[in-house]
This record gives sequence, structure tokens and C-alpha cells, in this order.
Amino acid sequence: MANSASGLAVNDECKLKFQELKARRGFRFIVFRIDDKAMQIKVERLGETAEGYDDFAASLPADECRYAVYDLDFVTDENCQKSKIFFFSWSPDTARTRSKMLYASSKDRFRRELDGIQCEIQATDPSEMSLDIIKARAH
Repeated sequence: MANSASGLAVNDECKLKFQELKARRGFRFIVFRIDDKAMQIKVERLGETAEGYDDFAASLPADECRYAVYDLDFVTDENCQKSKIFFFSWSPDTARTRSKMLYASSKDRFRRELDGIQCEIQATDPSEMSLDIIKARAH
């Protein structure tokens, strides 16, 4: 189904892999990219459960926009083990203007396709999505 705002379709694999992350904890993170030629959102990278937040952050290109989800495990102040799924909209200042506009116009609809997101982070710089910031948002 195409996104009326930007004309983008969401590849079925995006939803299938997200369901695996959510239901079976099959992945730690998923990076999505917009394929300009096919005009659809596709899975670019799947992060294995053994990979950590540094691996995730390193998988986001320095000069291109991406969407991503990350499954964060953390311990609450009451010493309970929890996890939350974060949605990231990565739009670095160095990305092309057209790309930033395309990602911005498609974000809300794509995010709604991924049922079960608990927190959202919009970042233009790695400092805006440091692990400390993410953990603080999780509580």
C-alpha cells in the first residue's frame, strides 16, 4: 500500500522482520532505508541478538537518512528486567535535502505500520541518541 504523502510503499519484509523482533526477540535491531528507485521502504540490516547498542549506532550512515528500531533491555529502579522498542528517525545534517524531506514525509505512516513501538527518537547527530539518552527515555 503506497503512502499518500510520499508515494512510498512499505515492503512486507519490514513488517515481518519487525514482528520477529517483537514476538520472538529474533533481532536486537533493524535498519530500514528508502529505496529511491523502487519507491519503497526496505530492510537494510538486521542486528543479531548478540550485537549491542554500539553496533546499532555504527550501522547508521554518517551522511544518509534511515529509520531503525532497537530493542533495549534495561533494569528498572525496582530491579525489574524490562525491554522497550525504540523507533529512530535518523536524519543527519549532512544528508541531502531531498532525502531528509522524503524520510520526514514518510515517517509517521511507516511508524504506524510497526505496531508495538514504545518510544521514538529523532536524531540529526550521534550525540542526540547516545545510550544514556535512550536509557533515560526508557524509564
